[in-house]
Amino acid sequence: MRFKAYNHIHGGETGGCGCCHCSHAAELQAQRLPRTNLKEEIMENVDLIAGIIIFTVAVLFPVSKWVKTALYLISYVLAGREVVLHAIKNIIKGQVFDENFLMTVATIGAFAIGEIPEAAAVMLFYQIGEWLQDSALRRSRRSIAELMDIRPDYANKVVGDDIQRVHPDEVAVGDVIVVKPGERIPLDGVVIKGQSTVDTSALTGESMPRNVIPGTKVLSGFVNQNGVIYVEVTSDFKNSTTSRILDLVENARSKKAPIERFITRFARYYTPAVVSAAALIAIVPPLLWNQPFQEWVYRALVFLVVSCPCALVISIPVGFFGGLGGASRSGILIKGGQYLEALGNVDTVVFDKTGTLTKGVFKVTQVVMAADISKDELLYYAARAESYSNHPIALSIMEAYGKPLDGQQIDEYVEIPGHGIKAKIDGKEVLVGTAGLLRKYGVACPEVEPAHTAVHLSVDGQYAGYIVIEDELKEDAKQAIDGLKRMGVKRTVMFTGDNHHTGLKVGQNLGLDEVYAELLPHQKVEKLEETERTKATRKGKIVFVGDGINDAPVLARADVGVAMGGLGSDAAIEAADVVLMTDEPSKLITAIMIANRTKRIVWQNIIMALAVKGVVLLLGVAGTTSMWGAVFADVGVAILSILNASRVIKTPKGHGCDHPTAAYKGRMRAVSDKNTT
Repeated sequence: MRFKAYNHIHGGETGGCGCCHCSHAAELQAQRLPRTNLKEEIMENVDLIAGIIIFTVAVLFPVSKWVKTALYLISYVLAGREVVLHAIKNIIKGQVFDENFLMTVATIGAFAIGEIPEAAAVMLFYQIGEWLQDSALRRSRRSIAELMDIRPDYANKVVGDDIQRVHPDEVAVGDVIVVKPGERIPLDGVVIKGQSTVDTSALTGESMPRNVIPGTKVLSGFVNQNGVIYVEVTSDFKNSTTSRILDLVENARSKKAPIERFITRFARYYTPAVVSAAALIAIVPPLLWNQPFQEWVYRALVFLVVSCPCALVISIPVGFFGGLGGASRSGILIKGGQYLEALGNVDTVVFDKTGTLTKGVFKVTQVVMAADISKDELLYYAARAESYSNHPIALSIMEAYGKPLDGQQIDEYVEIPGHGIKAKIDGKEVLVGTAGLLRKYGVACPEVEPAHTAVHLSVDGQYAGYIVIEDELKEDAKQAIDGLKRMGVKRTVMFTGDNHHTGLKVGQNLGLDEVYAELLPHQKVEKLEETERTKATRKGKIVFVGDGINDAPVLARADVGVAMGGLGSDAAIEAADVVLMTDEPSKLITAIMIANRTKRIVWQNIIMALAVKGVVLLLGVAGTTSMWGAVFADVGVAILSILNASRVIKTPKGHGCDHPTAAYKGRMRAVSDKNTT
């Protein structure tokens, strides 16, 4: 029977409202059970089917009263014995107030007052409803699981001249694997031979295939489409992108939204309260007002049947997990329902600049020398000093120098966070960084106000000149800001460690409300806290969007930390609450759209469940509804709630900002923080 099979899977524990399916609503969402065919479905529910047939015979065929009674009892036992047994087991464990207890008391009470056909019918219809509800839950769970079905089953490992099919965890870093057309790339790596196109939609939500050639980084979960490629593995299976994503989604279930935690607490008090109310309904009117005892016991039994809060306890976790699955489908990883709910109430969005609103691909556009140094010498010293750094600005300077570098020629190297580098190169003391760094060491540095980032240099205490670095805006950055304003976000702010003039220009181009420039990492945290204080009278959340590497302290401090361009980045996945799997800031709009849709559907379920149950409870007390109406209010509303919640997973893809919109005409307030708090 279904109940037996179900509890075999889940260990028979209870929680929440206590019904078999409610107790493991969250676990159900992550487990991938095999599809059952019609024969298996019939075998699982053979007792229920037999009970229905016997009940139909008792209703339709003219047999004696005793035979009818026997048939009703047999159908009741076939359909309801597992429910009764679970009620007894739970009572022994001290877990009294669950749905098994409510249905057992209600139907045995119906037997006691002579309503034998109705007792059997209520148990049968209840079990049919449970089967339909379980089927809806399975479909919802399967649709979510299919979206995250990205874990590879095997890898084609190159061993000498042979290719061996092995489990991905048998492949080590540095091994070479072969990926054939139609196969899923099992491990992160770099293409070393061959070329093809890959489908990245499972990770990024993007439908457009990407071209890969030797030197291209590929991630586990990508699907190879039309060419054989050889990939050198750069991370083992445990640390692959696929494994990290699936672990992240799995752990997201434990981080419940406040409304989920409230409903769980609500159910603990609600069910015992209703049971107590049912006892009063059965006893008080007959004792105080001499009402018919049997009639009021029946009303109390109806009251019991409708009282279980299954629709709430099941549908709300399903709604939030559906929202998490829908976000994953769009290339957005949200680490829990609490962050999904917070995204539905955003007041302020704070952006980092480099790598978030700009591409983070820097180029040297101008080199300005002092009178006693050449361009090649200036680039030489700057490139030497930056040769130990992987920062995009350092890489752009080394690229502009264009010659091989030997880091051994640097005798002394001191990195001054947020300011620059002090090094001894060829016996000369070289400073490379901000104007403030040079002035700190007594070097007279002229006031330079370029449109872009300027890196100043001094050699042996003499000012040598500066290098202008340019960074481009991302194509959809303007659309993202406009879309956020259109969705009701009240403030858009940018934090940057860049100079005042660069930050001001970016802010003006994008239509940002506020810009804070020349901030060190700890000052970004302080400025975020200041932003929180200024919005203390409002209830909205603050979102910080950064690159997930340099902005970890601010990502952790914000109500919701969002990592941009987190594809394959350990730092991004660890530091942020939300990871956008591509470099598109407009994906934040998609995340907020999904959060708002999830919130609407969850509240629809809450209102529907409470309203229907409230009405039926009142009708039951008034004696104008039967147990069958109570069964609909319980199981029927739960099914409708689950089907409604499953709509979240179908959230349309897109950024929500593709259609034209009038340019934002608000006034931007630019603030320059000259390395002060």
